[in-house]
Parts: sequence; C-alpha cells; structure tokens
Amino acid sequence: MKITFYAHACFRLEDEHLSVITDPYTPGPEGSRFDPVNEPADIVIMSSATDSFHSNPNHISGEPTIVDAMTIPPEGLTVTGLHILSFNTMESLSHDYGRDPDANAMYLFELGGVRVLHMGDVGNAIDDKYLHALRGKVDVLFALTGGQPTIALDDLDAAINGIEPRVVIPMHYYSPRGVLKILSVTDFTDRYPKAQVTCVGGPELTLTPETLPETLHIYVLEQSR
Repeated sequence: MKITFYAHACFRLEDEHLSVITDPYTPGPEGSRFDPVNEPADIVIMSSATDSFHSNPNHISGEPTIVDAMTIPPEGLTVTGLHILSFNTMESLSHDYGRDPDANAMYLFELGGVRVLHMGDVGNAIDDKYLHALRGKVDVLFALTGGQPTIALDDLDAAINGIEPRVVIPMHYYSPRGVLKILSVTDFTDRYPKAQVTCVGGPELTLTPETLPETLHIYVLEQSR
C-alpha cells in the first residue's frame, strides 16, 4: 500500500486495485489555504459532511464514490470491495469553538493487506469500548497530533497504548501554509524516543504486511499540498 500525504488530515492510499482519499479539506485562501489535490480516486471517505477542513471532495478528480463515515451502519459498509467500519465521536467538548461541537467518526479499513484507522476529527479521549474493539486490529494509525481543539496529546498517547498500532503517521498539525494555530508535529514526536521516529523526507511511504515494524514506529511525512 502506497501512502501519500496531501495536507491536514487528507491522504491518498492505494494498492494495485483501488485508490482511497481521506478527509479532503477545502483548498485555497477562503478555506485551509492548502493547494487542491487535483488527483483522481475510486473512493473518498470523510469523517463527517459538516467540517470544511475534512469534507470537501470537490477538488478530487474523476468520479469517486463519496462515503460519509457518519452514515456507515454498525456492521460496516462495503464500497467497491473495500469494507469500512466507523466509530462515532465528537469534536472537543471542552474547547470554545464559538459554536456547539459537531459529531464525526473515526474509520477503519484494510487495503493491500494493511489495516488503517483514520482518527477523523475526534476532540476527546477515545472511549474505552472503542479501544477494546480496536486493540490489535490496527496496523497504521493516522493520528491527530495538533492538540486541542482535537484530542489532547495525553489522551492520544493513551489511545496509542490502548490500540497498539504498529505504525503511527501524524496528521492535523501546524503548517505555516495553513490557517490553524495548532501544535507542531514535534510536540508529539518529542514525547517518544528518537529511535521510534523517522522523518521520511517526503510525502510518500509504502507499507506492506511484510514491512510493517514489529513494534510501534512513527513515520512523519511531509505535506505535498
């Protein structure tokens, strides 16, 4: 499975059969300030349909199937052969947005033999029932590492310990190109031993079941948009 980091919480994941784009942001100066994706995909998954930083597929080319993770039933949803499970969450219940927090969802799927969990836009500690359900079932965690108003870093560490992914890929952290004043990725990576962290030096990473690390490793990708 090849992973490409576009920006914010938006990634492209592809194997020889299928391409998936996650949580597309609103591009340009009126939105995130990030450049548009302008690439095709078979499937676009959004953690909600209400957050412009996570739910604008208009700059994805082709004719992808759009999936709102909030609408996935408890048994999951299969789209173009990809089975997706969702876990309903909320934006931060303690941070002052100037508005009520919205619901969103984490989502789990397997591509190229690699099990991926995207954290969406969760703003609180992960419910114990989700940690139990996900424990040992996630190879790659796309983790919200910008701190509040998303999940606090202490709670993120607890989620990583509870889920036990083999790979963590940070997302949703400060970028000088973006508009959000959130934490730098190093605020997260500095919490871990240097031997557990690899700065890839580009936006792409390829993982297979055979190349997954035996124990937790963090790969920091550079955004491409």
